Amino acid sequence: MSTRFWPQPRRYEKKAANAIRDALVSPRTLKLDGPVLDYLNSKGSREVEAQRALREESDRHLHGNMRSSAEQIALLGFLIETIDARSVLEVGCFTGYGTLGMALAVPPDGKIVSLDVNEDWAAIGRRYWEEAGVAERIEFRAGLALESMDRLLDEGRLFDLVYVDADKKSYPAYYARALKLVRQGGIVALDNMLRNGGVADPDDTTRQTAAIRELTASIREDPAVAMCLTPVGDGLMLVRKRIPSSA
Repeated sequence: MSTRFWPQPRRYEKKAANAIRDALVSPRTLKLDGPVLDYLNSKGSREVEAQRALREESDRHLHGNMRSSAEQIALLGFLIETIDARSVLEVGCFTGYGTLGMALAVPPDGKIVSLDVNEDWAAIGRRYWEEAGVAERIEFRAGLALESMDRLLDEGRLFDLVYVDADKKSYPAYYARALKLVRQGGIVALDNMLRNGGVADPDDTTRQTAAIRELTASIREDPAVAMCLTPVGDGLMLVRKRIPSSA
């Protein structure tokens, strides 16, 4: 019997697989792991060599889980370019992977002010900042973040974007200061706002998770800001400080 009018097996199987995949398309966020995550990391951003090297060194660190995700920093870099941010405040530096990504996104005359209590961790990133040619754009301030933010307020500093990734139980206090430090129309971004699912777990009664739940509820009820909690990384909350209407 001729197979002329019958589809070839491989072609048929490929069509069937594509049909199944199309049927599974969902409005829900895709679970990112394995090959999908590898594809996202390799194709989803323009990570330069210094970023890649710092990311890999950070992941070998005892506290490597504290590093911001590559896709999260790519998104922040995109937002920095979108709003033409020239002044960025980072609350929580760790090894400076996120610092580097944001410094690459601001223009040559831009500035990243990065706050962290641990100077040794920031020293890991400094040589990569220099390798990427953006060290002069980064001002690192050692000390407790709340005290550093208060000093910035006393100095009259104003930022286009504030990124918070520090002690979770202090998030409400960080956010209150961040809103004062960001310009009208500027953005406040907060990491770990899903706490690896803990915010939806009634048995998670830790101070850190309770503080994040409290802050999320407060932001959601505030008409002075626009907000969006995204599943990027461990939950990235984006807040825009609205410009008051003149009417």
